[in-house]
Amino acid sequence: MLKMLQCALMSEHKRNVGAVVVSKGVSFRVWAPFADSVDVVGDFTVEPIAMKSEGDGYWHCLVKQAMVGQKYQYAVHRNEQIFYRNDPMALYMPTAKGPSVIPDTSFDWQDDSFVPPPLNQQIIYELHVGTFYRPNPSTQANFENVIEKLDHLAELGINMIELMPISAMYNDQGWGYAPIYIHAIESIYGGLFGFKTLVREAHKRGIGVIVDVVYNHFYQDIEHGLWRFDGWYENDGGGIYFYNDWRGNTPWGLRPDFGRPEVRQYLLDNALMFLSDCHVDSLRLDSTHYLHNVKGNSQLMGDNLPEAWNFMQGLNQLAKSIDEHKTIIAEDHADNEYITKPISQGGAGFDAQWDLGCPYVLRDTLWSSNASEINLAGLLYLLNHRFNDRAFERIGFVDSHDSAANGMVRFSNAISPKDPESKFAKQRQLIAFGIITTAPLVPMLLQGQEFMEAGDFNDWRSLDWRKSDKHQGIVLAHQHLISLRKNTANVSSGLLGEHLNVSHIDDNNKVVAYHRWDNGGPGDDVVVVINCSNQSFESYEIGFPRNGLWRVRFNSTWAGYSDDFSDILVADVFVDNGRGCFNLPENCILILSQDS
Repeated sequence: MLKMLQCALMSEHKRNVGAVVVSKGVSFRVWAPFADSVDVVGDFTVEPIAMKSEGDGYWHCLVKQAMVGQKYQYAVHRNEQIFYRNDPMALYMPTAKGPSVIPDTSFDWQDDSFVPPPLNQQIIYELHVGTFYRPNPSTQANFENVIEKLDHLAELGINMIELMPISAMYNDQGWGYAPIYIHAIESIYGGLFGFKTLVREAHKRGIGVIVDVVYNHFYQDIEHGLWRFDGWYENDGGGIYFYNDWRGNTPWGLRPDFGRPEVRQYLLDNALMFLSDCHVDSLRLDSTHYLHNVKGNSQLMGDNLPEAWNFMQGLNQLAKSIDEHKTIIAEDHADNEYITKPISQGGAGFDAQWDLGCPYVLRDTLWSSNASEINLAGLLYLLNHRFNDRAFERIGFVDSHDSAANGMVRFSNAISPKDPESKFAKQRQLIAFGIITTAPLVPMLLQGQEFMEAGDFNDWRSLDWRKSDKHQGIVLAHQHLISLRKNTANVSSGLLGEHLNVSHIDDNNKVVAYHRWDNGGPGDDVVVVINCSNQSFESYEIGFPRNGLWRVRFNSTWAGYSDDFSDILVADVFVDNGRGCFNLPENCILILSQDS
C-alpha cells in the first residue's frame, strides 16, 4: 500500500530531472515550457549541445563525454533572446549564483539504520550551522564544525537537532530563509557530501536530524535563480515557477505556483531528496501560513489557496510513504488545529506544529521580580493549550531564532537586561526550561540556551562556547531536566504521557503546581511546583495524587547549578491524607515523583 501511495504521489513526473549520471554519460533534463529551444553548455563541450523537446515542456539530452565535477548551464532561447540559466535541480553549486556542477551523489552510509524517537520522547535543539561553532573566527562555520559538538549535545540529552535552512541561499552567511536553489546544499557549509556526513555522524550518536525548508517563497533574484526561467511571464510576474498575479507576493519573495504540477513536483522532489537520499528524519516547513494563505491568515478563508493546501497534504503523505517514522513539522502563525488534523478529516496532516506563543507567555509570566506584577493566566494557558486534544502535536520552547531576533533578545536578556547572567536570570531561565520539559508538548532549545548565551540571535556572531565551562552548572541543570523528561531513571514516565491537571493555583503568592501522568502510579505520576515570587516558604502545603514518600528529583535552586544559588534544603515529602508540606525556595521549580 505504501509503495502504491508513493507511486501515486510521484506520478505527475517520473523522469529524472537535472543532471543525472548514468551508465552512458550524463542525462540532462530541464523544464522550460515556453522556450523555443534549449541547449546545454559546459566544460564538456566547445559548442552548445541542443536538447530535444519531449513535447510537454521538458527538454532532454544525453552527453556521453560529460563527467562528475564539470560545470554546466542551460542556454534557453525565446523570442530571439538567450537566457543562461543554472539548473533548478542542481545538487551542487560553488556559489548561489552558479554555475551548476555535475554532482557526485555516491556516499558510504555505513549501514545507517537510525530510527528517530517518537515525538513524545524528542528533545529538539535548533541550530544555525553558520554560527553554532566556529573554532577559527576568520573562517566560516560548516557541517564539520557541527560534528565536533555532537558529543556535547548527546551528553546534554538531545536526540534531535533542527538545522535552520541549508539550501543555497542569496546570502551565504544569512539565516537561510532567502533560498534561490533549494536542491543545492549550501557549499560554504560543506555541500551535499558534508551534509550527509553530518547526518550519518548524528545518527551514530542517537541524534536525529530535522531540516528547516522554505517552500512558501523564493528570493527574488532577477539575475539568478528561477526568475522568468524560460523568458515567459505575465503581469510583470516571475515566470513559470511562480504565480503571476496577486497570489505571487509574500513579504519575503515570490510564492511558488502550487497550481502547476511541475512546480509541485519540484518541491516534492526536494522533500524526497532530504528524507530519502540524505536520510533526514524530519522536515520543518517555514511559515506555512504564507504557503496556504495569501495574507498569512488562515482565518481569512477567501485568501486561502486550495492547491497549496493539497500540496501540504501530498507532502505529508509522501513522507509517510517513504518511512512511517518520518515526521513533518509546520510553523503556522494562525493557531490552526487543521494544520495537524488528519487528512481524512480535511486537515493538512502535519505531525506537529510550533507553538509560537510559548516564549512570549514565559516572558510575560517571569519577567518581574515583583509578585504583584506577575500574571499566571498565560502560564495556565500554556500548560493546557493543545491542538486536536493531542499533547504532542505542539512544539514548545523558551526561545527560537525568531523570538531572540527581529528587534528582540534572548530570554535571559529580556528577563535581566542589565545582566543576562545574573542570579535572577539563571533562576528564571531554569524555571522557564523546567516548564517546557514538564509541560505536555515537545520541548525545543535554541543553540546556546544551555550555557546562558546572551544577546540577540544573528547570522554573523558565533556562540561563545567559553560559557559552557563558565556556566557548567546551568548546563548540568538542563541535562537533569532533559533526563527527567526522557524518563532515563524510570522515575518520571508521566512526563511522556498526555495527561495534565493544574492542581494548585496560589495567585497571592504566585505558586502553581500541576500533576503529570501517563498510566499513573509510582514511577509514573509527577508533581511540578513553581514559585514565581522572590519569597521563600518554610512549610508550603499542596495536594498530591497519592500518599507516601515523594522524592525531590529536581530543585532548580541547588547550589551545584550555580555558586550564587542559596541551596535551600528541600527534603523529600511524606504525604498523608493527600497533603504534603515542604520548603519552597524563591524563584524555583521543583519536580517530585515516587520510586517505582
